[in-house]
Amino acid sequence: MSNKPKNSVLIIDDSQFNITAINQILSPEYTVYVARNGHEGINTARSVLPDVILLDIIMEGLDGFEVITRLKSIPETRETPVIFITGLNSLEDEEKGLTLDAADYISKPFSSAIVKFRVRNQIQIVNQIRTIKHLSMFDTLTEIPNRRSFNDRLNLEWHRAKRERTPIGILMMDLDRFKAYNDTYGHLQGDILLKKAAETFVQSTRRATDFVARWGGEEFAVLLAGTDKKGTAHIAEKIRVNIENMVVLCSEGRRTSATISIGANNVIPELNASLDFFISCADTALYRAKDEGRNRLCFCED
Repeated sequence: MSNKPKNSVLIIDDSQFNITAINQILSPEYTVYVARNGHEGINTARSVLPDVILLDIIMEGLDGFEVITRLKSIPETRETPVIFITGLNSLEDEEKGLTLDAADYISKPFSSAIVKFRVRNQIQIVNQIRTIKHLSMFDTLTEIPNRRSFNDRLNLEWHRAKRERTPIGILMMDLDRFKAYNDTYGHLQGDILLKKAAETFVQSTRRATDFVARWGGEEFAVLLAGTDKKGTAHIAEKIRVNIENMVVLCSEGRRTSATISIGANNVIPELNASLDFFISCADTALYRAKDEGRNRLCFCED
């Protein structure tokens, strides 16, 4: 049996009869949430972030048209597909719903087959988009975030550090003599080393705020939000030692190993501080670690 979590659907309707009927149709396949008026529906949508919303138009208080307008103005729910399910069946009502960016429109009385099909269609689109986004933000070989994902996270944490006057650390890391390793053992074995190293980086950084990514080739980066210079040095040294002690098996059980050079930077950024300089300073420290003999940590020189 698959452990993959179910997709979720939120029903916003003030009719208990409709809620019961739709819940019976969808609950075997999806996790179903229920809201019995527009205000509750908006709050529930923001709380549970459903994959699809089924929304009645005629409700007391906020009607469906007002609810979708508000949902589309909220960043967390703006992209959530909304299917109107209502007794209003004129072309004008349908056109109005679609102009408000509804994904689909089901007229009452509805059949279970139509509800299942329309919801399944939107769920498939949501899952496809989610897969595409995941692939665009993760490195396919190592299965950790890629450079684009790292840059997005770094921008977020950099501005947070400026705003809150908190420290932020970065590690730029390069596997030593990786080309020679590839030439000796082959590119497939080189890929095994990269994957094993990525696993080691993740295992060495346990906090939720630590962010490991593949920068490109044999180069990796770690973002350490809310970490001072002493903490940055501690994590960097832990990574260096763990890589040095890492064993990578190749053909016929042969044991291979690797080392890593690390360039680090840590600051409490001023309001006019440059993010590019923050990164380049760590990169310069990395090259210094290489020049000084590899398998070592060098900090950015103030």
